[in-house]
Amino acid sequence: MTEPAWEPDLLEEEAPIQDAPPHNADAEKAILGAMLLDRSMIEPVAAALAGPADFWVLRHQTIYRTITDLYSASRDPKIDPITVAAALLANGELAKVGGAPFIHQLAHTVPSASSATYYADIVREHAQLRAVLEATRRATQRALTAASSAAEILDAAMADLQAAAAGTASADVKLSVGERWLGFMLELEAGADPRALDTPWMDLNEVIELKPGQLVTVGAATGGGKSLFGMNLAAHVALTRGKPALVASMEMGGSELMARLTAAEAGVSLDHLIRRRISDDDWAKIFKAGPRLQHAENFILDDSPNLTLGKIRARMRWMASRGTAPAIVVADYLQLMTPEKAKPNANRANEVADLSRGLKLLAMEFEIPVVALAQFNRGAAGRQPVVTDFKDSSAIEQDSNVILLMHKPTNDDGTPDDERAGEIDVIVAKNRNGATGRIVPLIFQGHYARLRSMGPR
Repeated sequence: MTEPAWEPDLLEEEAPIQDAPPHNADAEKAILGAMLLDRSMIEPVAAALAGPADFWVLRHQTIYRTITDLYSASRDPKIDPITVAAALLANGELAKVGGAPFIHQLAHTVPSASSATYYADIVREHAQLRAVLEATRRATQRALTAASSAAEILDAAMADLQAAAAGTASADVKLSVGERWLGFMLELEAGADPRALDTPWMDLNEVIELKPGQLVTVGAATGGGKSLFGMNLAAHVALTRGKPALVASMEMGGSELMARLTAAEAGVSLDHLIRRRISDDDWAKIFKAGPRLQHAENFILDDSPNLTLGKIRARMRWMASRGTAPAIVVADYLQLMTPEKAKPNANRANEVADLSRGLKLLAMEFEIPVVALAQFNRGAAGRQPVVTDFKDSSAIEQDSNVILLMHKPTNDDGTPDDERAGEIDVIVAKNRNGATGRIVPLIFQGHYARLRSMGPR
C-alpha cells in the first residue's frame, strides 16, 4: 500500500506539523496577499512559480488558481478580496478555503506587496525540495517492495528527479524587445552568432548553422553514414573547437566508438583497429594523434544500455556539474531510444514522436543544438530520400529545425552511380533559418570512418 501524500487540514491554521515536508505557509500567504493588493504582481509571481502545486497548503492552491484564472479571463481584470471571494463562492469553494474573512485577512497581513517575487522564490524553493523528497520516497518504496527491476527503478527515480528540477521559472527572464535589443546588437557587431556552431564540412557551413535550441535530424538508410556524420561532427566540436560534446550511442559500444574516433582522427583503417591488425605505420599515426585524444576529457561517449531521455538529461547535468556543460549532443539513433515509461502494446510511431519532441525540448531547455540521427524506412532504398521516409514516425519533420538526408548517388534505375563512387550527398530537406533543397556532396571515406568536404570545385 502506498503511503498517503502530505495533506494539511484545509480549515485549520497553518500551525507547525510534526514531520511536515519543507514549506513556508507565511510566504504562501504573503504571495496571495500581494496579488490581492496589487495586480501588477500577478505576472511576476506566475513567472517565478511552476503552478498552483508549488503551494503546500491546499486552500492556498485554490485561491492562487482562482486569482490567476480571473486575471487571464479579462483584459481589465478586477482583482481584490471581494471579487476573488465572489469567484470562489460561484465555484462552490469559498467555504473550503475558510470563507471571505480569510481572503480579507490575506490582503491585510501581507508585509510588503512589492516583495511578492521574493516570497515566490521561497515558495518555489520549498516546492522543489518537496518534489525531491517525494521522488526519493517513491524510489525507496519501489526498491523495498521490489516492484520492478533495479534498472527500471533507477530509470523511474531519475525521471522523477528530472521532473522535480523541471519547471523552474525566473522572474528575471528578459522577454521584451527593449531588454533583448542590446544583446542582439552585440551579436550583430560580432559578425556571427557567438553561440552557433559550425560543422567540419565547409560546403555544408554555407547552407546551415547549428544554433542553440535547435533539433537537427540527420537521416540515412542502414549503413548510410549517419553515425559517421554524428561522430565526426561531435569530434569537430570537442577536438577542433574545444567545446564539450556528448554522444549518446544506442547502436555501438564504447570500444567500437573509440575505434571509429581513432580511425577518423589518426587516418588509420577502421578494419585494422576493429580486427586488431595494426601495422607499424598505423601505430605511428595513432601515437601522433594520441595526445589530442588522451586529453579530450570534455568529449563524452555514453554507451549506457537502454538510453532514455531521462538518462541523457542526467548525463548532461552531470557534465554541467563538472564545469563542462555540453555545447552539442548527438543521439545515435532516434528509433533505438527507449521510451521513458514503455507501455505494453504501445504504438511505436507514437513513442518515436514523443522521443522526437523530447529531444527538441531538451535542446530548448539546455539552449544547445541536439543532433538526432534517424533511420529511413526500407522503401527509401534505391532512390533519393524525402522527409517522409523516416522510420516509425512523421513527427520528426514537425519537431526538427534542420533536416539533413544522406544519400549515396544512384542512377535512374537505382544502381550505384560509378562516376560518383566514394561520394555521398547531404540533402538539406528542411532549414528554418536558411535555404532548403540544396544538395551538398561529401567524400565518403568509410574505411577511415569519416566524411570529408569536397571543397571549392
